[in-house]
Amino acid sequence: MSGRAFGRASYTLAVDVYADLVRYRELFGSLFRRDFRARYKGSVLGVAWSLANPLILMGVYLLLFSVLWQVVKSIDHYPLYLLSGLAVWVFFATSLQQASRSMVDYSELIRKVKFPRQLVAFSTVATQLVAFCAMLVVLFVIDLIVLPRVRGVMWVAIPLAALIVCFVGGLALAIASANVIFRDVEHLVSAALLPWFFLTPVLWTFDQFAAHPTLQEILRWGNPVTPPIEAIRAPLYAGTLPHWTDVLYTVGVTAAALAFGAWVFGRVDDRIAVEL
Repeated sequence: MSGRAFGRASYTLAVDVYADLVRYRELFGSLFRRDFRARYKGSVLGVAWSLANPLILMGVYLLLFSVLWQVVKSIDHYPLYLLSGLAVWVFFATSLQQASRSMVDYSELIRKVKFPRQLVAFSTVATQLVAFCAMLVVLFVIDLIVLPRVRGVMWVAIPLAALIVCFVGGLALAIASANVIFRDVEHLVSAALLPWFFLTPVLWTFDQFAAHPTLQEILRWGNPVTPPIEAIRAPLYAGTLPHWTDVLYTVGVTAAALAFGAWVFGRVDDRIAVEL
């Protein structure tokens, strides 16, 4: 197969995989509601609990860094700097963790009913998306009050957040599909997320690595989560438009994640019901 034919085939596969979100939107909505109700079943506060994890993490890190380590005095409004990074990271990490087991958890339904199986992974991401949106709303409100500098550009965060959702959706589909065949994937994801977190500029800034330019460049461009966080942090914290390199990088990794997710799913789709 020529490169052009392979490219057309890959494009067609990707379109088919993600177009099922629209074609089977009622089924997708049903799966989402099922996941959502299961997540908050018996809860008095409901979705408000989705704010608890980032806020508790923020409190712990504020105590650790500002009281014990004393390394954040130079960062203006550090809680908002921290929260703008945590909102993205928590959505990214929880989505991948939940998606890694999603098809295994839905094995009984998958074996009995024929439907686009990718909707299972997407429904788990949609459930985490509710928490992500809640965190962004909180950030918007606090920023409007505390950071006047962001008022003119903070709305740029909305399309950037949409890109991040697509990026996470593609990775989630790839991980969920791969875990059907190789059950070690979910454990690898869980093991990787903790060191990955500390290599991502959620708690720290790149100014702290000014004396190590090579390390700074590796951390800046070698981590696919870093440019999306830096891009969305620019309008939500710095009050500036994101740098074009961060936006271009985010667009690139999003396209790559969507294509990779469609490719992995296409490779295992026929085997999912058998393997489960």
